[in-house]
Amino acid sequence: MTALTLSTAAVPGLRADAIVIGVAKGTAPKSADLVVAPGAEAVDKAYDGRLADVLDTLGASGAEGELTKLPAPAGFKTPLVVAVGLGAAPDKDDWYDAETLRRAAGVAARALGGAKKAAFALPVGDAGDIGAIAEGVLLGAYSFDAYKDNGKADRSSKAKNGKGPLAEATLLGGKPRDAAHKGAVARAAAVAEELNRARDLINMPPNDLTPEAFAQVAVAAAKEHGLKVQVLDEKALTKGGYGGILGVGGGSAAAPRLVKLSYTSSKAKKHLALVGKGITYDSGGISLKPAGHNETMKCDMSGAAAVFAAVVAAARLGLEVNVTGWLALAENMPSGTAVRPGDVLRMYSGKTVEVLNTDAEGRLVLADALWAASLEKPDAIVDVATLTGAMVLALGSRTFGVMANDDAFRTAIVEAAEEVGEASWPMPLPEHLRKGMDSPTADIANMGERMGGGLVAGLFLREFVGEGITWAHLDIAGPAFNEQGPFGYTPKGGTGSGVRTLVRLAELTASGDLG
Repeated sequence: MTALTLSTAAVPGLRADAIVIGVAKGTAPKSADLVVAPGAEAVDKAYDGRLADVLDTLGASGAEGELTKLPAPAGFKTPLVVAVGLGAAPDKDDWYDAETLRRAAGVAARALGGAKKAAFALPVGDAGDIGAIAEGVLLGAYSFDAYKDNGKADRSSKAKNGKGPLAEATLLGGKPRDAAHKGAVARAAAVAEELNRARDLINMPPNDLTPEAFAQVAVAAAKEHGLKVQVLDEKALTKGGYGGILGVGGGSAAAPRLVKLSYTSSKAKKHLALVGKGITYDSGGISLKPAGHNETMKCDMSGAAAVFAAVVAAARLGLEVNVTGWLALAENMPSGTAVRPGDVLRMYSGKTVEVLNTDAEGRLVLADALWAASLEKPDAIVDVATLTGAMVLALGSRTFGVMANDDAFRTAIVEAAEEVGEASWPMPLPEHLRKGMDSPTADIANMGERMGGGLVAGLFLREFVGEGITWAHLDIAGPAFNEQGPFGYTPKGGTGSGVRTLVRLAELTASGDLG
């Protein structure tokens, strides 16, 4: 991962491959003017105060994510200036928000792939800004190269195109001896490194990331970070009566797993349970997906990857809260042993489910894991899943939906997501949709009304949450896997959606600010 350092050194004397500055659009009445953002004063001075004019001549507009490169002024030991657009300049009484800085740093870090060192002279007002820039750099510099160059490449080496990630980033305006600044960088490094590990898992091909392989990754991480881990294999799942996980995984030669990953703090007063959907490949089963819908289905374990990363990050941060992660891992394949439409599964909770569509499999594995989590009586449960195409239709590819059995908890999650820069939207659980899942054969069917399918899935999951336990469901089907080009600090492919929200939720729970 890109190395981070803090520095208050003078810009002209810095030795680096590039210096990154911010430029913004002016506000009315001079909204067409460029504004050189704080942090770039020394660069502007070296251009005799005409840096904005030079950038304007080169076509810069200050639009968010726009990148303009120009030679460094005479006397600088850095040969290149990289100006990144910050969007509209804030009012004089405001400041650049954290997400703007995070995205700008990510854009620049990605553009500087292959460089040995870059200095970031973006606006810094406090430790929060330092943390945002650090996080943006680490997330933006991410690349997945494990399967390039005969398998010898990784994020720390050069890939086939000759460009590895940015090796080192110096954050100017950050004070090396300031506890708050150092703490902000340490937090950013822990969260970003685990988020990038989630991205790695999501990007891995399904022939390598089987349920068993995923479980082995969790076991290794538990050993590294002092976590407790329990892995239920197919024999243990059968003995325990986990009908949902076994039913979904029954059609694959790669047997399912349920992984329990636990972080405990001696000072904890609360217990947060996280449940992740981990379908390592989803063919749809007997209800086979149509052509064009299979190519990215290795990402159907993104919820489990997010939960895994969040638990490890909580441990690395030493949060004063107990966090238990449940990874419901299976591969959904069609075969002579696959679950069929019309089959009835007896779930871990004892409820029976009539399977009407084998491509609605995520809710089946989650149901077993939700009940397992409920038996421990945590203060709250949050499940995360790439669950429904309906949620993508409703909210698009960059926003996840949040449903809950408690309105205040749902609001708290949406606010936590906004705070860390993840787009989310509160969604309802309309009671009238529950009737559509009534089954003449079983306690409930795994399908209901087609319209509002994302909400129907949430109502199904609610049936498997223990009585009196606060619960929320995050449907990350849209933002979990980016099929378009990279933007901000988000790469193409696995994104790690949900990780930062879960970590922030754990922090708020630890501090008692969640209620």
